[in-house]
Amino acid sequence: MKTYPRTFSHIGISVPDVDKAAKFYGDVMGWYPIMEPTVITEESDTPIGQMCIDVFGKGWGSFKIAHMSTGDRIGVEMFEFKNNQTPKEFEYWRTSTFHFCVQDPDIEGLVKKIVEHGGKQRMPIREYYPGEKPYRMCYVEDPFGLIFEVYSHSYELTYSRGAY
Repeated sequence: MKTYPRTFSHIGISVPDVDKAAKFYGDVMGWYPIMEPTVITEESDTPIGQMCIDVFGKGWGSFKIAHMSTGDRIGVEMFEFKNNQTPKEFEYWRTSTFHFCVQDPDIEGLVKKIVEHGGKQRMPIREYYPGEKPYRMCYVEDPFGLIFEVYSHSYELTYSRGAY
């Protein structure tokens, strides 16, 4: 069977407050809710309860979850666990999902809006190919400590040249 490129469905992120995170991502990114914040309890007699036991094991009790969608229909699941911990430092060297990236041709405007809504700009906006192509990027942080990246152009355009 031939392998083909799969499409991206969604990403799950852990946040300390689902309601505040949904508001931030709605106000800043324009992502829209597809399932409002909901409490899920540890019950093996419901399909979602059993799925969560399969993933988290037993003893998690309950958590809050919301589902949002991006403009290109990628889902964002936001989980609020009672024992949520924000890392004290950016542990980029650990095996995990290290960041996600959003795209906006007005990178300056989006970074400014992130900061105005309680996030952080972690670096200056940088060009990939100064004087040659207008591809820019910047790492930012949401108000909850989640680090992500902003690109001015698509991933394919940015890297299609090959080497840096």
